[in-house]
Amino acid sequence: MAAAAEEARLLACLRGPAAPGGPELAAYVSELAALGLAELGREPARLAAERERVGAETRRLAFEHYRAFIRSAECTGRAGRGFGGIESRLGSLLERLPALQEACRTFMRDAEAIACSRRMNSLTLNRHTEILEILEIPQLMDTCVRNGYYEEALELTAYVRRLERKHSSIPVIQGIVDEVRQSAQLMLNQLIQQLRTNIALPACLRVIGFLRRMDVLTEAELRVKFLQARDAWLRSMQASIPDHDPYAHITKTIEACRVHLFDIVTQYRAIFSDEEPLVPAEAAAPGEGAIFHSWVLQKVSEFLRTLRRDLERGVGGRLDSLLGQCMYFGLSFSRVGVDFRGQLAPLFQRVAADAFSKAVEEAVEKFREEMNSYTLISAPAVLGGGAGVPVPTAQPGTLQPPMVLLDFPPLACFLNGLLVAFNDLRLCCPIALAQDVTACLDSALGEVTKTILAFHRAEEAAFSGREQELFTQFCTAFLEDLLPYLNRCLQVLFPPAQLAQALGVPPTQLQRFGRLGRIDVAALREPLAFLLPPAPSEEEPPTETVPDPEGEHAAVPTVPTEPGESPSGEAVLPGAPVLTG
Repeated sequence: MAAAAEEARLLACLRGPAAPGGPELAAYVSELAALGLAELGREPARLAAERERVGAETRRLAFEHYRAFIRSAECTGRAGRGFGGIESRLGSLLERLPALQEACRTFMRDAEAIACSRRMNSLTLNRHTEILEILEIPQLMDTCVRNGYYEEALELTAYVRRLERKHSSIPVIQGIVDEVRQSAQLMLNQLIQQLRTNIALPACLRVIGFLRRMDVLTEAELRVKFLQARDAWLRSMQASIPDHDPYAHITKTIEACRVHLFDIVTQYRAIFSDEEPLVPAEAAAPGEGAIFHSWVLQKVSEFLRTLRRDLERGVGGRLDSLLGQCMYFGLSFSRVGVDFRGQLAPLFQRVAADAFSKAVEEAVEKFREEMNSYTLISAPAVLGGGAGVPVPTAQPGTLQPPMVLLDFPPLACFLNGLLVAFNDLRLCCPIALAQDVTACLDSALGEVTKTILAFHRAEEAAFSGREQELFTQFCTAFLEDLLPYLNRCLQVLFPPAQLAQALGVPPTQLQRFGRLGRIDVAALREPLAFLLPPAPSEEEPPTETVPDPEGEHAAVPTVPTEPGESPSGEAVLPGAPVLTG
């Protein structure tokens, strides 16, 4: 062990710190260790000789084979440079390998997508016919709607709805659904537009059936749409009526409303059922029937406004004909529960009262003008006295004006104006106007009395005895002839028996309601009393009769009551019409 350790230390000393190690060195050292001292002394010389020999041999080989050495060196250099290039390219290859791997993965994915697309294209090609039918649904739907094939359009709509429920996530299906919805909206507009035309009941039933199957409107909305569309058509019919002549306009409006509005009501009741009450119970929502009820009330209100407007514009002397047409209109609508005749009376009553009041005002104004130019210089005509002039006798069915008024032209002209007003009023003379007509006459006669007094104050100082006598006769004719005659006219227009029946009292108790249908002669006599001759008795002569229970008058002749019957006698006053019943 010690010898081996010593040998290892010796070898380490011989190698030195930078001496290369190897098996040859170890063998040489072992060989040196076996030599003797003399041999060790000769060993350096031997090594030097060996070194010389090896050097010479190497020089000889290099000289003899220098080309091989050069080629070997060049080859070694080229090999080194080649290995360097290989190493750099290998590094570059290693750097590019991850990108190549990712590209390969991308290629695999693209290849899979292409394969899937190819499979889908193959499947699409195999089912080309079915897919083409689905893609052509919007075009087919539009064609059906525009050509009016609504039954087929509804079938396509139902099919598309099923497709949407199954394949709502497919964009193509969603696009088809959107286009079909646009065509369905066009179909809805076309169906509603048909309701805005002159459509018959069977067509209405078919259109409403289509709208219900479309399932886009609730029942209440469907009723509103139906009434709005039919109302638009009715308004267009009314707007086409010429408006220049009030009477022609209102008569044609009545006819259009009576025919077309009745058709609309019939169509509505045939299509919709209104079994619920119009007025719901407390805390309950209004029923669908209230929609139709409100619409009918609106139409009646519009008609009444049109009637009021045309009546205010003036319909001439055809008020009775217009009243008959309106009453027939209301009567025809009573069959569908829309009897509005009760709303007509106030309109015609007001128009008749206004027309009468206007005519009376014109008569009073005419009387003022006559009195401004009236003189009492010439002697009155003898027409009133009947000397030499044949006086026509009163014919049955007529109410003859007092002939004495011909002696006083202002009174005659005033009476003529009142008779014209009476005859116009007779065409449409409701009993309810008795008080208004009486009050209007009382006011007009009061103005006439004031005019007479003003004339007396202005001319009294210049009166001669003859003129004073003529003026007294003028006042007497006004009070004792004109006023009683006007009372008889009022009794013909407003028979006391009818007044009593309307008030619900016996005719004998009619006096309790004041001077209804009679002029207050006493009130008009009082301002003129100082101008009248003294009477033998203070009692007022009876100029009016009290109606008996049958409504007959002892002092008033019977007048015909049939509309359109004309009297056989003529008025004797200049231009004065004869009042008939």
